[in-house]
Amino acid sequence: MNGGEVVMTFPDHGVGGRLFPEELAAFVTGYYRKKKVEVKTESSVIGLELRNGKRVLRVRSSVEGKEQDVVVDAVIAGVGVRPNVELAEAAGLEVHDGIRVNGALQTSEPDIYAAGDVASFHNPALDTWMRVEHEDNANTMGEMAGRSMAGEQLSYDHLPFFYSDLFDLGYEAVGEVDARLQTVTDWKDVNREGVVYYLRDRRVRGVLLWNVWEQVEAARRLIAEPGPFDAASLKGRLPS
Repeated sequence: MNGGEVVMTFPDHGVGGRLFPEELAAFVTGYYRKKKVEVKTESSVIGLELRNGKRVLRVRSSVEGKEQDVVVDAVIAGVGVRPNVELAEAAGLEVHDGIRVNGALQTSEPDIYAAGDVASFHNPALDTWMRVEHEDNANTMGEMAGRSMAGEQLSYDHLPFFYSDLFDLGYEAVGEVDARLQTVTDWKDVNREGVVYYLRDRRVRGVLLWNVWEQVEAARRLIAEPGPFDAASLKGRLPS
């Protein structure tokens, strides 16, 4: 958008490949290319070196096995998050993909609380343990931890949402947004505006609101419903 030449490389088959249905991931990948981004899918960066005063990335294709040099001025690396639990482990707290907390956001030591990216909590709507790395969870959980420490009786049953913008495309997502689940798409404008539902055992586990806004609470209510759901019963369900 600022006129720079951009190369983006990642190991998935498309942009958002772990989240989006295959056809949507393919559309977004093509959309990036139309925006003049050189997208290298199914590839990994295996090295960075300074050569003749220039920064050179070494990129390997996992499909062809070939390696390629990419000369760059700057590198932005998205390498994921690993929760920092060393202090919690040293203190003897229960740790499993983060610091385990109960509904009051207490750890296994009741006088110690945890919140945000590092905290693993049980969500009743999905009946599963979660650790969410995004703004909504950090803000909501942090406030509730403070209120709980101050003596208020609370239970953290909040189902966080996350969001992103991709050029002039954007989304808000709630629950388990995982491309490996069964997906039902309900497009108002194919790949431009609509809702994607993620199902397991005929129950909605997650909702992707693609250029659809102010529907997060409705999505949370839908995820809390026991179902059963299928494509026919979900068509037109959102926006409500």
